Amino acid sequence: MENRRKYKWPARVLKFLLCLFGFTLFQVAALKFINPPVTPNVAWAWMESVIKNKPEKRPVYRWKKMEQISPHLRRAVLASEDQRFPSHSGFDFSEIQNACNNFIREKKLRGASTISMQTARSVFLLSSRNIFRKLAEIYYTVLIELFWDKHRILEMYLNTVDWGTGVTGAEAAARKYFFKSALSLTRDEAALMTAILPNPHKWSVRNPSPHIILRKARIMKVMHMMPLL
Repeated sequence: MENRRKYKWPARVLKFLLCLFGFTLFQVAALKFINPPVTPNVAWAWMESVIKNKPEKRPVYRWKKMEQISPHLRRAVLASEDQRFPSHSGFDFSEIQNACNNFIREKKLRGASTISMQTARSVFLLSSRNIFRKLAEIYYTVLIELFWDKHRILEMYLNTVDWGTGVTGAEAAARKYFFKSALSLTRDEAALMTAILPNPHKWSVRNPSPHIILRKARIMKVMHMMPLL
């Protein structure tokens, strides 16, 4: 009897893992063709606003096809966030090595997340900082690189990335910061909007600090070299 119980637990765990694997495969495969109606973070923020009865804090999320997003913004995002995006397979090992070297020299940890990794995070996972979420992010990154092409990954990123408190995606951000559609953004506006992406809850588009102005200038210098996916 005891031996049967011993064998039941590994079988149950294996069954659970296989079901979880199948579910995540279905998730990623389906989203190759279906635009997500909501992201985990948007759903969480929306529920919080309902529970606390604060409709003014409900997040804004508007999906747009890639062709409805300014080419300037598409190039600015590549220039700022992941210049090797068209050529890597989800992980930029050169950037990871640079981040490690920087930590050894200056004892400062800087991000080395690719657009693919950020997309996996924003589309499938809640915001948190722990080892389990990081492992899930890596796992989903592998899957989306297998199932989606670069055009789809970038489209997902532009529509689901956190662009400030209550603002998700390029369309919502363009309307909040410049009162226009994402398609109408100028080269200057696109670079400025992209400059805050590493920390959109701290940095401001409307009141850019000298650091953001410098970041914007650096982005504009290399935007023209980025491919239009």
